[in-house]
Amino acid sequence: MAEQTEQTEQTWDPFETLRRTLWIGGAQWAGKSTVARILAHRHGLTAYHYDYHDARGHHDRRIVQRVALGQPPEDPSPDTVWVETTPERMAEQTLAGFPARFEWALDDLRALYSPRPIIAEGWGLRPELVLPLLEAPTRMVVMVPTEDFRQHQLRTLPRAAATGNRTSDPARAQANRVARDRLVAADAVRRAKECGVPVIEVDGTRDAFAIADEVAEHFGAALVG
Repeated sequence: MAEQTEQTEQTWDPFETLRRTLWIGGAQWAGKSTVARILAHRHGLTAYHYDYHDARGHHDRRIVQRVALGQPPEDPSPDTVWVETTPERMAEQTLAGFPARFEWALDDLRALYSPRPIIAEGWGLRPELVLPLLEAPTRMVVMVPTEDFRQHQLRTLPRAAATGNRTSDPARAQANRVARDRLVAADAVRRAKECGVPVIEVDGTRDAFAIADEVAEHFGAALVG
């Protein structure tokens, strides 16, 4: 009964926004945001960027959640998060936190109304979480970088090259972060295959417009509503 109630709450869709949403999930630094913006511009659609909301609008909700669980409301220190840990532990914590964060993203999407599809992109839009909302797997795609392209992004994107937090050991913090991202990406690929969701490997040989063409082909008629 509790499981049925949880699924009903998740699929609640007052403005039928979720039914019209197209999903781009996957790994960090695969170009998801860029592809979503290209498709939104081409087709006159709304793009929802998970990472932006997760890092800003959802912060207060994370504090409330910690208080409800009897945890300190303050964020852990940067060293605790990035240095005094292991990539495996970081990946485990990240994956464990995705379901609650996904519910917050759904709240954001439910508040939108558009007669056209909405393109939602972000690494927290996991195939196993999105699956109950899908009429067909053609409404989602997972993008992941190859290792060579990940290294290219780390070399060329300032926001990819550091954690953005002051730590006692920046090199170790960044190494932990990159290793965590590999683990989370591998899990996204595994989950996508289990859910029948296509995976696009981005290797840098095609530009973002070509990748957007492939994503558009996958979405097909759903992209234009």
